[in-house]
Amino acid sequence: MDPSQDPSQLPAATPDAPDRNTMEQIRLRRLAKLGTASPKPSEESGSSTKPEGSSTTPSAPTPEQRASPAAQASEKRKINVTPTPADKPPVSSSQSSTIPDRSHKRAAAKIDDRPQATQPATKKPNMAPEESIDDYTHRTVSSLFRITLNPSQTDDGHGHQTTFLPGVASELAEVGAPAKFTVAVLDTTLLEAATAQPHATPLLRYLLPCWKRVSRTLALLKDGEKQKREVLEEAKRLCMSYCLFALTIPDLFGRPQPDDLATFLLRSQEHEDSISIDFTKDVISRFPEDEQYPAVFADAMAVISVKLSDMSMESDYRPYLNALSFYAKFPPLLRAVSEHETFLSATTGPEVERKTILGPFFRLSPLQSEVSLTYFPNPRSLDKGRAAQSQDALRAILRVYQDELFAIANAFIRSDSDTRNRMLDWCALGVNTNHKRRAIQVDPREVSSDGFMVNLTVILDRFCSPFMDTTFSKVDRIEVDYFRRNPRVSIKDETKINADQAASDAFYANADSKSSNFISEVFFLALAAHHYGSGATNSKLKSLDRDIKFYEKHITAMEAERYKLANVSVRNPTLNGVIANDNENPARLAMFEVSLKRHTDVLEKAIASKNAIEGVFLDDKMQELSLRFMKYVAVWMLRLASQSAYTPEKDLALPLPSPQPEAFACLPEYALQDVVDNFKFVYRYLPQIMPSAVGSEMIALCIAFLQSSEFIKNPYLKSSLVTLLFSGTWPFSHFKKGVLGDQLYGSKFANKHLLRALMKFYIEAESTGAHTQFYDKFNIRYEIFQVIKCVWGNDVYREQLARESKVNRQFFVQFVNLLLNDATYVLDEALTKFPKIHQLQAELEQNPGMTPEDREKKLEELQTLEGQAGSYMQLANETLAMMKLFTSALADAFTMPEIVQRLASMLNYNLETLAGPKMGQLKVNDPSKYHFQPRVLLSDFVDIYLNLANSQAFIDAVAADGRSYKPETFDKAGFILMKRHMKDDVELRRFDALKNSFKESKAIADQAELDLGEIPADFEDPILGDLMKDPVMLPSQHVVDRSTIMQHLLSDPKDPFTRQPMTIEDVVPDQALRERIEAWKAEKIEAAKAKVLGDSMDTTEG
Repeated sequence: MDPSQDPSQLPAATPDAPDRNTMEQIRLRRLAKLGTASPKPSEESGSSTKPEGSSTTPSAPTPEQRASPAAQASEKRKINVTPTPADKPPVSSSQSSTIPDRSHKRAAAKIDDRPQATQPATKKPNMAPEESIDDYTHRTVSSLFRITLNPSQTDDGHGHQTTFLPGVASELAEVGAPAKFTVAVLDTTLLEAATAQPHATPLLRYLLPCWKRVSRTLALLKDGEKQKREVLEEAKRLCMSYCLFALTIPDLFGRPQPDDLATFLLRSQEHEDSISIDFTKDVISRFPEDEQYPAVFADAMAVISVKLSDMSMESDYRPYLNALSFYAKFPPLLRAVSEHETFLSATTGPEVERKTILGPFFRLSPLQSEVSLTYFPNPRSLDKGRAAQSQDALRAILRVYQDELFAIANAFIRSDSDTRNRMLDWCALGVNTNHKRRAIQVDPREVSSDGFMVNLTVILDRFCSPFMDTTFSKVDRIEVDYFRRNPRVSIKDETKINADQAASDAFYANADSKSSNFISEVFFLALAAHHYGSGATNSKLKSLDRDIKFYEKHITAMEAERYKLANVSVRNPTLNGVIANDNENPARLAMFEVSLKRHTDVLEKAIASKNAIEGVFLDDKMQELSLRFMKYVAVWMLRLASQSAYTPEKDLALPLPSPQPEAFACLPEYALQDVVDNFKFVYRYLPQIMPSAVGSEMIALCIAFLQSSEFIKNPYLKSSLVTLLFSGTWPFSHFKKGVLGDQLYGSKFANKHLLRALMKFYIEAESTGAHTQFYDKFNIRYEIFQVIKCVWGNDVYREQLARESKVNRQFFVQFVNLLLNDATYVLDEALTKFPKIHQLQAELEQNPGMTPEDREKKLEELQTLEGQAGSYMQLANETLAMMKLFTSALADAFTMPEIVQRLASMLNYNLETLAGPKMGQLKVNDPSKYHFQPRVLLSDFVDIYLNLANSQAFIDAVAADGRSYKPETFDKAGFILMKRHMKDDVELRRFDALKNSFKESKAIADQAELDLGEIPADFEDPILGDLMKDPVMLPSQHVVDRSTIMQHLLSDPKDPFTRQPMTIEDVVPDQALRERIEAWKAEKIEAAKAKVLGDSMDTTEG
């Protein structure tokens, strides 16, 4: 301190400033941090005037020096002699500090000197005097940092408050230096300026604007202003250092806690105290100096993530997303974030969503319940038009958000290999912790939300997009051994396509030590995400539909009870039997209202959730990308199963090679299920995007695994392939045959393999192994019929059917037998429901005095019967339609001995129902409601009779049906068809001729039966008791008719006598017995015919 100056006249230190000893200790720590960036000794001669033993560097004093006043005085002088860090500064600030007079004289000379009159050429009138570097430094530092050495100055002249630095002013005065800021004292100046800031205000709120002002000033400098640049660069360097110290060494400024960087990251770039791109670049350049710096930025993002975890898409989430997007511009920041302890710290689905750094960002979605209720307010009364508008808005917002999410995730992937791997690990964590999302009963507290999983699925789909070209040129990069290479995706507990747990464990125990490529990683991650993510959310729609129906019915019933409850009264015995209101009723009514509101809230939440899910999933861009991925999955699976290099442009050989590859059998079942479910959803809800999205690979997938169905264990999964083909034939827009119809019609692959594949699975559907197999088979077969009807116009399919009947006779017979079984059963079930329906309808109409309870009971019974009748009638119509198609194209095949008698009996039985005495019982109100058109049905049956009219075997079989054949029934049927104009004259004449043929055959058969008399025991079938026509010997040595054993084996593949397994190939024809039977029979029939003809001639003559 200058002895001549009165200490009392110096301004007192601010309350927040530490004492000088503390500042010195702190300064030493700071200098240790600065390292080589501290100022260098001056090389100017002027420095030799300093007191002996003084140092020109801000090195740390020894403890003795700190204890000695003389040493402290010496140390004070050090501040004033430290030069700028430039190697050779043109003007030394320390010189001007040590010899103030010379400095001022130079400055004055520069100000007062005028150009001489003899130099007019260089005269520059009105030029401001050139400012010295010392004056520039003082003015610039004062302005940029808004500080002053003048205790009476309170602002900088521009309205900005300035901070007086008494410590720096005192030190300069003590050494007799001018009261100016210099580079030599800049270090101490910034420390005091920062320390002087109120503790209630974060230091970065002061330092960040300072750094930006310095940076802007530096950017405005012209080339050649080297001295000024050096001053500003040092100011910028020191300001950055103190920004970092504010985040890492708070006690340097006498503060207990470091600044919260997250607060400043959340501020928009328009604010002076926000974190800018240039600032971040500067910080990153210092990452190698101290490992704390990247950790601080990672911690800040962790804090931002925690804050976001409690928000929804209705909250102000934009600053948080902007902060992460900002990080995405800097790979070192992403690397630091990925190395943070919370990046992969979760162990459950909810923890992944809320407690990992990326989880809260992926969690935001319109599928959050509070958001869906905002988009769909009052969902019970919301009309479809407004709901659709809300869904459009929802999709638009989500699409933009997912674009930003992908940009962030993609930045992690492209950062460096370690960061990429940790990003893939996080994606794997998301799918591996959410296996329970596919459980039958899902507890939302144990899994991640729908919004989180859908976002994850979309991002992984977009990771796959670059390699999903239309030529499938990179499909071979997807490695089949992925699951044997320590995979990120866990499938240990997943059901496999065609392997049990033991076989799967044994296969994967043979591990492959290689690492998988990036394409394989994202391919299998995306596949799993579809299963646990979008697939699980999609399947939720069905359960929501059930819940909504349940609560709507329940709430309707509760609302009906409200009136009763409000008017409940009780008998009060104290009032001699007078009815009095129950005093407890208001409380009971209040409880009822609470319960009703709770149920209503649940219902509205379910409706809003359904609307939101449909809104998200009806995004055509999202679904187009999803379908592209599924096409790649389909082609990859076909290549694996066929052990070929299949692509849609190449042929696929069927059946698939046997044995099937273990790698295929041990794949998770969801690999195929995802494909089917995704396409089924789009067929139903977004068919307009299908023409450009679906190709021959989907037809190949369905046909291949239906024909080689042994490759797939799950019967439901196999049946879903039929559903996929069926969905592809739904007409829409100008596609009369649906999206796949034309391809199925004209594709060479389909022409060759489709019909057999469908017939094969029609047979397999008889026994699926499921407890609902009896009813499932009818749904499966209905869909098979629809596909066949779609393509039947192509004659190649008729040729295929004829070929099957000749080349694979047993296969064909089994198919037709099941067709007849179905027709018999579903027609009988449907037609027997109508008398019951008619009776209930009459009771409800004719008995208005029925009690409400009885009426409700009968209405429920009626609804059940109506539902069953409608379903069975649809199946009956389709089954009959198939029989018409097949019999018109292939009459001979349907009159084979194994088939013809059953076919004739089935036709006669149903004709008796439709045109016999009981036909009046089929009358119901509005029969079309049940898909029941009795006249059309009768006409269809007659068509089948006419299709087979040229077969004598069929005529004989119809006439031989002792149970249902009645000539008067055929006469009645013909009359109905004529009266209702259901057939033209030609068809009616043909039917009349056929009726006569039946009568003639019946007469001959009856006479033959009389003429044959008692059948010899060795000619009689031991099972049916009929005369054998084609006797065969069974493995048990019993002899039966071939048609009898074939019929038996169709439903029971065992010897009827010993119950041992057998097939039709095991029988041996008994040719000798057959010849004996035919000879005996021919003799008897000829005699019978002669008698009948003789009787007929006698009648005519008479």
